[in-house]
Amino acid sequence: MQSLSGLERPLCKSHAVQNQTSKRAVVSRRSLHVVAANAPQEGGAPVSREDLINHITSGCRPVDKWRIGTEHEKLGFNLQDNTRMDYQQISRVFEKLEERFGWQPIKEGDLTIGVKMDGQSVTLEPGGQFELSGAPLKTLHQTCAEVNSHLYQVKTIGEELGIGFLGVGFDPKWRIDQIPIMPKDRYRLMKAYMPTVGTRGLDMMFRTCTIQVNLDFESEQDMIDKFRIGLALQPISVALFANSPFIEGKPTGYLSTRGDVWTDVDAARTGNLPFVFEPDMSFEKYVDYAMDVPMYFVYRKGKYVNALGQSWRDFMEGKLPALPGERPTMGDWENHLTTIFPEVRLKRFLEMRGADGGPWRMICALPALWVGLIYEPQAQAEALELISSWTQDDRDYLRASQSGILATGVTPFSGWQITSMSAIFWD
Repeated sequence: MQSLSGLERPLCKSHAVQNQTSKRAVVSRRSLHVVAANAPQEGGAPVSREDLINHITSGCRPVDKWRIGTEHEKLGFNLQDNTRMDYQQISRVFEKLEERFGWQPIKEGDLTIGVKMDGQSVTLEPGGQFELSGAPLKTLHQTCAEVNSHLYQVKTIGEELGIGFLGVGFDPKWRIDQIPIMPKDRYRLMKAYMPTVGTRGLDMMFRTCTIQVNLDFESEQDMIDKFRIGLALQPISVALFANSPFIEGKPTGYLSTRGDVWTDVDAARTGNLPFVFEPDMSFEKYVDYAMDVPMYFVYRKGKYVNALGQSWRDFMEGKLPALPGERPTMGDWENHLTTIFPEVRLKRFLEMRGADGGPWRMICALPALWVGLIYEPQAQAEALELISSWTQDDRDYLRASQSGILATGVTPFSGWQITSMSAIFWD
């Protein structure tokens, strides 16, 4: 674990940091345009199943249009007593990002739930985890410079407010009841629902942080190949980026406590998705899977309507108990897709979701790993060949044996040791 305020610095100051530093002249908040990006979507015409399939299919793009999107979360804490920062403190950070660096507020009702600029957004997770969702960028150098710029900004603001940031996969100190919940009704609904479907859902919501990379695909077959590689090798990524060995001040026995948490959150919306490896995998099949995931909410007139556990298929037929007679829009579908949490998630791009939060060098390393593996044709072909003989039992064993991987870094698998197997990423 390492505080982001104490990270080793890159060898030279990036142009992105220099450009952001030049924006230190105060910008009047009244002059900023309030944007709704990253707030829940609503409105539009009712959609059919075919519309949902076409929506995801529209993500296909030629290789020269592929981009890299990096997201990371970190814990904010008070330097005086190490308690987690609350919404009032986070809102002050948002205000200073607006005033000093020219970000625009993201609103949900009267609340500022994030800020946005140049395709990036900074938002909050249920326990106040502070997240940068990066812009879709062409190169690894650009995405790393973006991270570097963001960390410079929040470190500068944090020093003024007495706040530090910790790059880690799981809160090493505080109990769930000691962590503030953010003022979003979505999170209140999830907090009530999680204990009914698994034992670690609240840990996931309030105490975990991740690094994630979002990557493109060229065609349906390319999506399938990348999806399979991502799911099969995600446990290796978990082990490589393991950075969460403590809970409430004590060792857990795992190098990645976060990785263990995800094995018992909600089986209906998590896991390694066996159907992706079936011969008839397609965009259509993923849509059918997503429609079978129980709902959390519907967003109407600025409010979250409680639809916990209800059926999306009933919604399609106008029979949703929470909103009888109404049918879903594309905004509802986009909201629903954000409530599904498999190891790799499909939207109009693929999200690699296995890595623990960590320091600057690891935030930059994760996109480098996956870009090298599935954006380079030969590497992708070799990775696909490597996993092609694995059965579902093999994949389940690898995921289930994360306890061994995460505790020691070594687990025997199909004639390999995981420590040597991870070398495939670097060859």
